[in-house]
Amino acid sequence: MNVLIDKFDVFAGGFWLTLQICVLAAIGALVLGAVVAVLRISPVPPLRAVGTTYVNIFRNMPLTVVLFFAAFGLPALGSNAEFLRIPGLEVIFSRLGTDLPYFRFGLIALVLYTAAFVCEALRSGVNAVPAGQAEAARSLGLTFGQNLRHVVLPQSWKASVVPLGSVIIAMIKNSALVGFFGVVGDLSQTADQLTSAGGYAFIPVAIGISVGYLIMTVPLGALLDRIEKRQAVAR
Repeated sequence: MNVLIDKFDVFAGGFWLTLQICVLAAIGALVLGAVVAVLRISPVPPLRAVGTTYVNIFRNMPLTVVLFFAAFGLPALGSNAEFLRIPGLEVIFSRLGTDLPYFRFGLIALVLYTAAFVCEALRSGVNAVPAGQAEAARSLGLTFGQNLRHVVLPQSWKASVVPLGSVIIAMIKNSALVGFFGVVGDLSQTADQLTSAGGYAFIPVAIGISVGYLIMTVPLGALLDRIEKRQAVAR
């Protein structure tokens, strides 16, 4: 078990990189998932078809396949991933000290995959809002956008918090696959580095990696349990 102390800096570096991936992917998935959810409940049939197609594709596709296409398909579209260098993201990446192409590819794959589940969690919250609320808003002359912004979404968020939290926890665990598709330095790559190259025993290394993921997931799970209990009392 000495590896946990001797290589603490390696574990800490892997934890920090994995945390960056999870936070950025969660933000991206929440934004994209919200957009897709709006498409899914849109009164315009072509927009509904786009949202439904997106969800059906990514929700039923293994994450490993999405990561494979992101890691090996996106580089073929542009040299050195120049097409991914968005000014706003460049500032974030520079401050984090991360300028790795495969970091971006893994991040894109996680966002695209998780957004489909975020969309369904949000849509379940929208479905929990009584239909009379939306009908009353329409009778007052509110447009579809105003109805969503002022009536439906504010109420649906309360019902969506717990499902969204579960999606984010699943995404954190799914991020373990990112290291196997070129992202060097995250927790899963740290395990491979210490066991294969360093010659350390697998079990203590696996314990250290597991602790890193538990630090990210257990507090979030406890928070969700507390929110769920409060909602049950409120009802």
